[in-house]
Amino acid sequence: MRVIAGTARSMPLRTVKGMDVRPTTDRTKETLFNIIQTYIPGGRFLDLYAGSGSIGIEALSRGAKEAVFVEKARASQELILENLTFTKLIDRATLLKGDVQSVLPRLEGGEPFDVIFMDPPFEHMLEKETLTFLSGSHLPAEDGIVVVEARPGTDFSYLPDLGFEVVKERVYTRSEHIFLRKKTGENQ
Repeated sequence: MRVIAGTARSMPLRTVKGMDVRPTTDRTKETLFNIIQTYIPGGRFLDLYAGSGSIGIEALSRGAKEAVFVEKARASQELILENLTFTKLIDRATLLKGDVQSVLPRLEGGEPFDVIFMDPPFEHMLEKETLTFLSGSHLPAEDGIVVVEARPGTDFSYLPDLGFEVVKERVYTRSEHIFLRKKTGENQ
């Protein structure tokens, strides 16, 4: 796995080994960043269930002002810090250690995020719980985007009830990206 573009282009990233880890492929990452590229330069990026940190690091490499990484697993936390140090992007990064549901409330009251990316473990179906919190939160910027990486065919029929609209969807072999925007008073 490597950084695809920007200041850390082609730098290799370490990843945790094991069956529970699903690193995003270069091709999938390139498609993702082609879609969200207008949100990145100078923006704030929130990487939930960050794993190795590769998505947030890619955002920093491409010019994000700041990236906040949220990760519960100790091995992944150490890996994120190693990857940030190696790519020399650590000065614009914050790692918050803990479960996403306990960390999100601590972010309330701060500056909103232009991009919120989440890649929860597929088998735990955490998408709905996390999106439910975000729906009542100020964390997504008014013109920002929320991206969910999920197993293909994941049920997202509840999104309108939470006040989200699907603006784009990309299905890959082993995963899909759902691009969401919070509905405002004008587009509800």
